[in-house]
Amino acid sequence: MPNKQDNQFRNFEPYEPAPGEEYMSEPQIEHFQKILNDWKAELMQEVDRTVTHMKDEAANFPDPADRATQEEEFSLELRTRDRERKLIKKIEKTLELLENDDYGYCDSCGIEIGIKRLEARPTATQCIDCKTLAEIKEKQERG
Repeated sequence: MPNKQDNQFRNFEPYEPAPGEEYMSEPQIEHFQKILNDWKAELMQEVDRTVTHMKDEAANFPDPADRATQEEEFSLELRTRDRERKLIKKIEKTLELLENDDYGYCDSCGIEIGIKRLEARPTATQCIDCKTLAEIKEKQERG
């Protein structure tokens, strides 16, 4: 089941290229920069909310069960924030690719990843065919 963070970047209008528009044209680059920057900003706000929440809610409960419950909640929240921190780094790396005109092309075969796939997963670095093959190889290696 996808979590809330996975869907945050989806608040955008899907890009419709003009007839004959070149792949990764300036409007397309701006479109993906906006998606990535908005997603990053939302993740950063979530981090700030967590810090505030943990400061406000931190209490030294005399009851060990209450203390354990709070520690478990904080632990889950921190794990979620750690995943988001890693995702923010991935978004930043993707924004660098955009800046260097290296965005939107498969790392494995070099073909266009495609606008729709990038809208679904803005940090994708492989086309769907190469990603599928990589997942099959990974499954075979794991047994």
